[in-house]
Amino acid sequence: MRSSSNMSRRDALKAGALAAAGVALAPLLPGTTMARLASAGIRPRLEPITKPIPSTGERIPVIGLGTNQYSVETAEEMAELQEVLEAMVELGGAVVDTARVYGRAEEVIGELLQRMGNREDYFIATKTPIRGELRDPDVEIQTSFDQLGVDTLDLMLIHNLHGLEELMPAFIRWKDEGRIRYIGMSTSTDSQYAAQMEGMRRFPLDFIQVDYSIANRNAAEEILPLAEELGIAVLVNVPFGGRGGGAAATFGRVADHDLPEWAAEIDAESWAQVLLKYVVSHPAVTAAIPGTTQVRHLVDNQGAGRGRLPDAALRAEIERFWDGLG
Repeated sequence: MRSSSNMSRRDALKAGALAAAGVALAPLLPGTTMARLASAGIRPRLEPITKPIPSTGERIPVIGLGTNQYSVETAEEMAELQEVLEAMVELGGAVVDTARVYGRAEEVIGELLQRMGNREDYFIATKTPIRGELRDPDVEIQTSFDQLGVDTLDLMLIHNLHGLEELMPAFIRWKDEGRIRYIGMSTSTDSQYAAQMEGMRRFPLDFIQVDYSIANRNAAEEILPLAEELGIAVLVNVPFGGRGGGAAATFGRVADHDLPEWAAEIDAESWAQVLLKYVVSHPAVTAAIPGTTQVRHLVDNQGAGRGRLPDAALRAEIERFWDGLG
């Protein structure tokens, strides 16, 4: 193991980010998984939180990774994203969500998985095209397999319900054949909630994906309760989002406010962790997929998947706090 005096600037910055996010530094033997993240070695002080997928009982970490900004080209950009994916596994994460509509993201993730050689460490989810004329359903599905370079997919979703009637029979067949482990559908807009719920009742879904955050709680009115009733897992997209302003507006609203005392009750050390813990503490939510291309944000986000989560009383307190902000 290298001494701390031989750490690169990148290693030092990475270790500093981990310490700031509540990850304790401790020497580890070379070659261990955690030792790869920083030459000094790291050990999280709290175990990752996992939740079960209702249809099978398989447990997955509650904080994943969204990749809508992963359509990159240069070797430097690829190296930076590889660091993010590696750090995610080091910290106990697994769920990586991508989609055909994210430009080159599927291909980038496929190239990085091949380079890293640890595909089995990840729970890979992707989504079919979001608009336009669809090709043969088998071709649409196979394209994602080819771009990701995988033999099986952990989860495939029909993105924003586009082509639901045409694609779902093929999804079911590919699942029956063992090529896709879990199937589902996604939306990120209220205008599709009614259709999403109709599909939840009609099809044998393992997952749905839906938008939900402290700033946008509309899915909690009907979709999340229905998912809980039907035993369908929920991936939350745009967990920092809100109507009209997205993550920037959400973080802007709390930027001038210190963390309340109750943040310590849920082991939250940043606003990102408070916001994510609120999302994944909903009984129907299985995991959230905040997007990032930076290790420091990945580390902060993953910190939300450790320690305690808000109970019903504290969730209500968080909502009152948020609603009372100017």
